[in-house]
Amino acid sequence: MPSRKERKTIAKNRSAHHEYFIDETFECGVVLAGTEVRSLRERACQITDTFALIRNGECWLIGVHIHPYSHGSIFNRDPDRRRKLLLHRKQIDYLDGKLRNKGYALVPLELYFDDNGRVKLLLGLGRGKKLYDKRDDMAKRDMQREIDRALKTRSR
Repeated sequence: MPSRKERKTIAKNRSAHHEYFIDETFECGVVLAGTEVRSLRERACQITDTFALIRNGECWLIGVHIHPYSHGSIFNRDPDRRRKLLLHRKQIDYLDGKLRNKGYALVPLELYFDDNGRVKLLLGLGRGKKLYDKRDDMAKRDMQREIDRALKTRSR
């Protein structure tokens, strides 16, 4: 019997954890056209330089590039248009209040298909890192790598 389906990752924003401290994450839906969903099923998209804004009580995803569908003809939309994000009203109000603080940003972390085949976006509420924070993270990562390497050779 098949168990719970794994979510299929479309794109990840790998630089987000390097550039920001992620305090909270939110799962939200994305309003897409039919050809955009078909395009996401056939190949990946780009979310590295994207961000989200809240304007007039709505959340918008800006800068995502979804390649045009190969068999879409006139039904293809603009690949770089801004897309609406689907969040609950309380979540939008909460995020709007947090974004008014200095240094906070809404950062897309991952775009994926959920168990029902819907496109979902993992949105992170992040605070920008300074250069010394990035150096500390790299030093900790290198130290942990050395410890793991030493334990691996010791256990042989």
